[in-house]
Amino acid sequence: MDATQQDATARARELQRSWYGEPLGALFRRLIDDLGLNQARLAAILGLSAPMLSQLMSGQRAKIGNPAVVQRVQALQELSSQAADGRVSAAEAAERMEEIKKTAGGSVLNSTAQTAASTGAPTVRRVVREIQSLLRSVAAAGDIIDAADSLAPTHPELAEFLRVYGAGRTAEAVAHYEAHQS
Repeated sequence: MDATQQDATARARELQRSWYGEPLGALFRRLIDDLGLNQARLAAILGLSAPMLSQLMSGQRAKIGNPAVVQRVQALQELSSQAADGRVSAAEAAERMEEIKKTAGGSVLNSTAQTAASTGAPTVRRVVREIQSLLRSVAAAGDIIDAADSLAPTHPELAEFLRVYGAGRTAEAVAHYEAHQS
């Protein structure tokens, strides 16, 4: 690689750092490691061609042009952190990666509305996952548990809600949701 290419790659990586928080090569390698993927599988989940993923990783390209792909990257980052700290099993991570692969982008609220419109109503599991995702996008599990501990003496029901949805497993949250819907 000549000096001009090296400069262009360095600029692309700096742009990636400003846009995505870190160079995409580092981000994608972490996703691959945490989620047990290879580059081809990651590209398929994101909706990118393998060559495009490679170009983004190497700094030959700086920007992800499709906003839906950026949202899938964000969803995989959240899933990756949950898998890395044991909040999500390998089987659940695989199931959620398939869901992420199918997403067309949009907000949590839009996807709920689309699900309700197409199937009549969102599934309990989907509602629970969206609550979990929202809570976990606001704070880390440890912070949610700390908040729950602070609330427990005066508001035990809210503390339980935070623990179950903010730091618990999806199956526990589904059982909690179903128990409180009657």
